[in-house]
Amino acid sequence: MHPSNSPAGRLAAVGNQMIEIHLWLSAELARLRASLDTAGDARASRDLRAHCLTFCAALGRHHTGEDTGAFGLLAEQVPELRPVIANLITDHEVVAGILERVEALLTGDTAVPRTELRAELDGLAALLESHFRYEEKRLVGALNALTGRSGTAEELLGLAAPPHVSE
Repeated sequence: MHPSNSPAGRLAAVGNQMIEIHLWLSAELARLRASLDTAGDARASRDLRAHCLTFCAALGRHHTGEDTGAFGLLAEQVPELRPVIANLITDHEVVAGILERVEALLTGDTAVPRTELRAELDGLAALLESHFRYEEKRLVGALNALTGRSGTAEELLGLAAPPHVSE
């Protein structure tokens, strides 16, 4: 086993860090969906917009990081994962479409259309739950087996793993 502060040790934990990021993103999405029930006034609406846009940006960064970092490395090192990676990239494109619709609902001067926003976020939650589990089941072992590569988990995954996940 590599020391955790060595470059190889950091990369050996990429799969585990991906799980931590997924848990954090799932918890943030659940919190965001719950906030739809409590957001009522203009200030709450601004807070809801900010929270939602921040979440959308974080999820987008994560998927872009995977597509340009971890997935390329895995496709090179473990060619048999290429069909899995192609499926995951297709999922990322679907998620990006949902995020675009969410962001469109949140722009403008009118109140946030909660019914439409809830429908998009509920669909996103269902898709992400399936996507995250599939990705973890198929890639974590391969990611954790990577050693001796330059880069950081943040570069490969688009986000740094949160210090702790609380739901």
